[in-house]
Amino acid sequence: MVKILGINFSEFSQAEVLKQIADFLHGNSQHYIVTPNPEIVLASHKDEELFYILNRADLSLADGFGLVIAARLFGSHLPRVTGADITVDLLKMAANDKTKVMILNWENGLSQPTDISTALTQKFPGLIFSVINTSRDKFLAEATISAINQFAPALLFNTLGAPYQEKLMYHNLNKLPSVKVALGIGGSFDFITEKIKRAPKLFRSLGMEWFWRLLNVFNYKDSGRRIKRIYQATFVFFGKVLKTRFINPFSYRPNVACFLFKKDEEGIKVLMVEREDQAGHWQLPQGGTDGESLKVAGSRELREEVGTDKFIVRTTFKKVYRYRLSDGQRSKNSRGYAHNYKGQKQGLLIAEFNGEDSDIKINFWDHRAWKWVPLNELITTAHERRKEGYKKFLKKFQSLNIN
Repeated sequence: MVKILGINFSEFSQAEVLKQIADFLHGNSQHYIVTPNPEIVLASHKDEELFYILNRADLSLADGFGLVIAARLFGSHLPRVTGADITVDLLKMAANDKTKVMILNWENGLSQPTDISTALTQKFPGLIFSVINTSRDKFLAEATISAINQFAPALLFNTLGAPYQEKLMYHNLNKLPSVKVALGIGGSFDFITEKIKRAPKLFRSLGMEWFWRLLNVFNYKDSGRRIKRIYQATFVFFGKVLKTRFINPFSYRPNVACFLFKKDEEGIKVLMVEREDQAGHWQLPQGGTDGESLKVAGSRELREEVGTDKFIVRTTFKKVYRYRLSDGQRSKNSRGYAHNYKGQKQGLLIAEFNGEDSDIKINFWDHRAWKWVPLNELITTAHERRKEGYKKFLKKFQSLNIN
């Protein structure tokens, strides 16, 4: 695996990918495959669910020459395997092997079922396939699930685009028992139906598809959006790559810990969460500030991680605790992008919970459980790595004289 800005990528060539997928199709397990490009990698930094889902894919294919260059900057070799190329190869394989194929097509996409059906019939004789339109909802409608299961495909493509296609695969694959392999391939079928003209082979071989798109950007009605996407995938992406490679390893990431408490007849209790990636690791909710104030960032983290806005911010404290991360902690942590830093410098947000326990809904990608802990058990409950910092947090809380 090669990690770029926290996202894992498979180091397989296109031929190796096809062999791996063939093995998946003849196996008994279900698998999903993602094809991130630089823009999707950037999007995952603002969408933690997408980040989590990308990093749990069975194969993650580098669909962008910028990823190949970024891998080299980190001292790794990463083959480029595009969604468009792998789609064509898999359709050929399926036609030869009589593997049933389902295409879940975005209902508002350029290519519609009749377009796709006509193109597949002409270009892949003998292919057994079905095309169904669907929305970009995270969960498939029961009627769609029933139709897919009745057709019983082994190979499923979906064209919803990121992050919708990745979330759909993650949340629905277990409802489609015949599907052995699901792939999110964005607009790949638009090339097959010729709704979009792909860059000439010379541009593709030189890794200059982005330049081809730029040359043709004003041929599209949404040219402004396309220019923004090209800018994100080039300048913004490489800016983050260079910062991560050459600056972050010598810096501490600004972070906020969230001390959410409530008062009841038994006294003061503090909310603690158990990490999804490490059973038994109890801690306070926390996260990067991303340039925001402690109040704004801490409130956002509570809404995202704990799923509630039922709290009142009492106060914040700057620069309370700083800690370093070992190489092992950086490599194992699910938030690999954030942990390219040398360590974290933590501020503290103290907030009082004013809702009901039923208002708390932790997200599945950060935490596996939560509980209220009596104030005097905060330190003993916390993971060993957290205790030193939490002693400082507890002193800050006690300085408020809250009874």
